[in-house]
Amino acid sequence: MEEKVYKSYAFLEQLEAWLLSLGLSETSAHHSKVLISILGIVVLAVVANFIAKKIIVAILTMIVKRTKNTWDDYLIKRKVFHKLSHLAPALVIQFTIGIALYEYSPNFSFVIERLTYVYIVVVWLLVINSLLNALHDIYLTFEMSKNRNIKGYIQLIKIIVFAIGAILIISILINKSPAKLLVGMGASAAIMTLVFKDTILGLVASIQASANNMVNPGDWIEMPARNADGSVLEITLNTVKVQNWDNTITTFPTYALVSESFINWKGMQESAGRRIKRTIFVDVRSVQFASVELLEKLKQIQILKPYLEEKIKEIKEYNEKIGAETDMPVNGRRLTNIGVFRKYLELYLADNPNVSKEATSMVRHLQPTEKGIPLEVYCFSSEKAWVKYEEVQADIFDHIFAIIPQFELRIFQSVSGNDLAKV
Repeated sequence: MEEKVYKSYAFLEQLEAWLLSLGLSETSAHHSKVLISILGIVVLAVVANFIAKKIIVAILTMIVKRTKNTWDDYLIKRKVFHKLSHLAPALVIQFTIGIALYEYSPNFSFVIERLTYVYIVVVWLLVINSLLNALHDIYLTFEMSKNRNIKGYIQLIKIIVFAIGAILIISILINKSPAKLLVGMGASAAIMTLVFKDTILGLVASIQASANNMVNPGDWIEMPARNADGSVLEITLNTVKVQNWDNTITTFPTYALVSESFINWKGMQESAGRRIKRTIFVDVRSVQFASVELLEKLKQIQILKPYLEEKIKEIKEYNEKIGAETDMPVNGRRLTNIGVFRKYLELYLADNPNVSKEATSMVRHLQPTEKGIPLEVYCFSSEKAWVKYEEVQADIFDHIFAIIPQFELRIFQSVSGNDLAKV
C-alpha cells in the first residue's frame, strides 16, 4: 500500500515537472497539477459509480430474477444492492483525495476525508436499513409470522444501528474516539430515558405481546377505551394502528396493549363458530297446554313430527299407568305450546346447515320479567365473517318471528299509539 502511495506521489511530481517544462510558472504548474488531480478523481468516481450501478447491480439483478428462490427478490425490492453501490465513488475519493491534495491544502484534504467518511457511514446505515426491511419481508413469507410479530424487534435493531451510526458520525466530525464520546453521553442517560420513554415502554410491550402471542397484525381487536374496533394494521415500537369497521384509523401507544384491557376476537375466528346469543320475550298470557287440535296441526311440521308422536305416546302411557283423569288438564302430564316451540327451535337449529354442529346449541328459559318469558337462543354460526354472520343470525330470528304464531304464542311488544287507536 505504501509503495502504491509512493508511486502516486512520484507520478504527480512528474506531472508537475512536465507542466513546468511547458513554460508554466511554478505556482501555475502546482495549481494545474491539483486541478488535474481533482478532475481525475471526479472522473474515476463517475466511472466507479457507473460500473457499480449499471453493470454490477444490473448483473446481480438479472441473476436474482433467474433464480428459483424468492427470498433474494426482496433484496432487489428493497434496493439493497443499489444502495450498496453508492460506496464505490466514496471509496475512490477516500483513497485518492489525500494524495491529490497532499501539498496543496492539508486542512481542505482533511475536511474532504472527514465528509467522505460521514458519507460512507450514512450509506452503510441505509444499506443495513434496507437489509433489515428485506429480512422482515422474507420473515413474513413464513407461516410462523402470522403468530409472531417481529416488527418491533426490527425497529429496535434499527434504533441501535442508527444510534451507533450517529455516534460514529459525530466522532468523525469532531475527530474524537467513539468510546470517549460514549463516556461523555453517560451523564445524559437520564434525559435520554425521558425523551425515549414511549419507545422504551413500547419495546417492553412489544416483547410481552409477542412472547404471549397477545395480538398480531390482522387480528380483530376491540378496545373501547381507545375507540378501536377493527383489524390491526400495524404494530410498531411506538404505535398500534387499527382500521375500524367504519374504515377510520385508530392509533394508540403500543404499551396500551399491556396496560389496558382489550378483546381479541382471534379465538373466535379460529374456533368452530361465532356465537349467537339473543333473547325473545314470549307473552305469558299466550302460554297454555297444547290442545289435541294444535298437536295435530303441529305434526305437519316434518322435523317436529317424530318428536311429537313419540312424546304423545310416552305421556299417554304414563297417564294410563298412574290412572290420571285427563279431563282435568292439571292431572297427569301434558305438553305445553311453549315447550313444543322450544323443542322445535332445538330441532330447527340442529337441522340448520349454517349452525355449527361442533359447538354448544340450546334454547333455554331465563328468569321471567315484566316483559314476559325470555326465551334465549344460544348457538354458534359456522359463518364467522361479519356480514355472513349477521345474515345467518337474521335468518334464524326471521323464521322464529314468522313461525311462533303457529304455536299459538305471542311475542311481547310494548303498547304503541296504533294499539291504543284500535281500542
